[in-house]
Amino acid sequence: MKFLLIILIGFSILASSFTERTDNGSIPSSFAAVSDTLKKDKETGLIVDKDLFMVKAQCTSCHSSKLIIANHFTRDGWKQKIRWMQANHNLWDLGETEKQVLDYLEKYYAPTQTVARREALKDIKWYKLEVK
Repeated sequence: MKFLLIILIGFSILASSFTERTDNGSIPSSFAAVSDTLKKDKETGLIVDKDLFMVKAQCTSCHSSKLIIANHFTRDGWKQKIRWMQANHNLWDLGETEKQVLDYLEKYYAPTQTVARREALKDIKWYKLEVK
């Protein structure tokens, strides 16, 4: 029982060390925590938004919404994926709806930055190990 408690405490400490950073280095509220509180579509698992219907119409008619949820690209990255699907998988021209789709994907499925390493140690006092 103590072993399980130690593992749970270790995981909670590790999880708290992952902190999202913006481009200027400031720490906003964690997007992961915010996205967990957003309402999700029961059918697709995608985040509910005014543009969700368009994303469902343009994207999930050919592939699972899990492909969207599992990937996080910049706006340009999503646009490149759309172009790739148009070139290789006969995706139709999205026309005026492409902006809505890209707005949605950029807003909810963009890359998140986390810091996984602790700050470097300072004032380390090294000592020599003696082998007996």
